[in-house]
Amino acid sequence: MTKLNIRQDECELDFLSLGSLVHRLDPGRTPFRKAREVNIHVSGGEYNCAANLADCFGLNTGIATAMVDYGIGELVQSRVQEMGVKPFYKWFEHDGARGPNIATVYSDLGYGVRPPVVFYNRANEAGAMLKPGDFDWDGIFSKGVRWFHSGGIYAALSETTSELIIEAMKAAKKHGAITSFDLNYRGKLWESMGGLDQAQTTFKKIVEHVDVLIGNEEDLQLGLGVKGPDVEKKSKLDTSVFFEMMSEVNRDFPNVKMVATTMREVESANQHQWGAVVWTKSEQAISPTCELKVLDRIGGGDGFASGLIYGLLDGRSLDETLRLGWAHGALSTTFSGDVTMARLPEVEAFASGGSARVQR
Repeated sequence: MTKLNIRQDECELDFLSLGSLVHRLDPGRTPFRKAREVNIHVSGGEYNCAANLADCFGLNTGIATAMVDYGIGELVQSRVQEMGVKPFYKWFEHDGARGPNIATVYSDLGYGVRPPVVFYNRANEAGAMLKPGDFDWDGIFSKGVRWFHSGGIYAALSETTSELIIEAMKAAKKHGAITSFDLNYRGKLWESMGGLDQAQTTFKKIVEHVDVLIGNEEDLQLGLGVKGPDVEKKSKLDTSVFFEMMSEVNRDFPNVKMVATTMREVESANQHQWGAVVWTKSEQAISPTCELKVLDRIGGGDGFASGLIYGLLDGRSLDETLRLGWAHGALSTTFSGDVTMARLPEVEAFASGGSARVQR
């Protein structure tokens, strides 16, 4: 397996992420136009990984993000504390009317042939206002950080957020941390930022500083412009599609030591086929495939990334590392909300071939 040179000395944090915290309003199976009530989930692709690694896997984690001094901010802070994540906040003062705001994500669960629908209100979002110079990276990393992570959703929020990611990754590399990036391309977020061309330009600049890349075939093709087979003409579970693209990734981004992705075939909103695959320059692994009965698919990819990163930090084999990511991602879709409710023994049991038989 390609050596990642993960720090083994004493560090304050096993994992640190950079991203924007949001609150997601969830009316369950009811479409928003008919909704009468909602659940509130605290989320953010980058934060989800930090929360999962702390709550399920028992690691010391942190999040560098924006925080606003109003009621929604207080709600978000309490959830971050509840999950055991150490915050590094850049504070913004709310004007009582217009913001800056903690962004709102609206997402129902869909059902059967009706897919989930996601839309946003990210107007005047505090997280998008963050810029290089807002965090003392040398001060944070000097206390020891083993792994640094960010993602494509945060890169899409403004011109300065992608610059901040690059600044943080340079500091992470300087202090010996492994860097990872989740491509998670979201077309709706990039529409006002220059579209697909700007997304590819931005992602390519970021990935130059990345050790571990996470994303599916569509993310690789759309986010990085990697040429590959027409994924619509092949099964989403066909791992050959993924491996065929790795030579191009390896050629264009020789610094990338590992690429991992989920493989998902959506049969209905609440029934998926689920697998995963990982590539390194010297070794590859493919997970089993399982049928998921999905309660809430939001956060499944972050669940996969979290389990994968835990396996790497814990020194597991590549096959076991992939299985931990695959298992935790699968379990994450069985809980409401965006962050984990699983425990490590449950993840390990499923990863090693466990079943859904009742536990007595």
